[in-house]
Amino acid sequence: MSYDDAELDALYDLLSDRQKAILDFVERFINEQGYPPTIREIGEACNITSTSVVNYNLKKLVAEGWLERAAEKSRGIRLVRHRDSAKQMAVRAAEALNVARVPLVGRIVASEPVMLPGDDFGQYYDPDVDTIEVSKDMLHGLAPGEVFALQVQGKSMIDALIDDGDVVILRRQKTCNDGDLVAVWLPERNETTLKAFYDEGTRIRLQPRNPSMKPIYVHPNNCQIQGKVLGVIRML
Repeated sequence: MSYDDAELDALYDLLSDRQKAILDFVERFINEQGYPPTIREIGEACNITSTSVVNYNLKKLVAEGWLERAAEKSRGIRLVRHRDSAKQMAVRAAEALNVARVPLVGRIVASEPVMLPGDDFGQYYDPDVDTIEVSKDMLHGLAPGEVFALQVQGKSMIDALIDDGDVVILRRQKTCNDGDLVAVWLPERNETTLKAFYDEGTRIRLQPRNPSMKPIYVHPNNCQIQGKVLGVIRML
């Protein structure tokens, strides 16, 4: 029986997290190597120390129609259902060209912070949001899932070579060092901003990189770091 992408996604959602991890690894391994992985390779990739646990979940995937197995072969796994949607094919094409697809999750202000509706970055980590293709070198060895992109509004970071309309690539993290350029969520104001971070003990100084603009001072409890800038893409 054949299924369209929506039907496959619905069936996939019924699997446990461990079964999804195993299935994703098996499909990725076959696509990259041209042959199926062994039980031991699956266990190592999915952080499962017991081969019996791997076997149990493989049996579940066989029962649900995702895999077939030849028990007498160490590499006897065969994919029955492929989740090769157009999006996944695009991801593989990008990888082949040494580019990564990074979630483009919204806007951030590089001026006086302003309220953006629903601008708590937690909502942004959604695999179905828009993406932007960047060179893998910009990720400094990080996986695409560890980073995100935001489009900049304002000119307060112009001396850091970040201009209005540029896109910044950020690593997801909650801490930083003094002088780091970070995306910051200010919950008491319900506002976001992009600034250089300085911890002054009783207060946080969010410093523009524009000599015509003044710093913003907030209490440490009212400053949540969302990500550190890794690079900038100039939008011409």
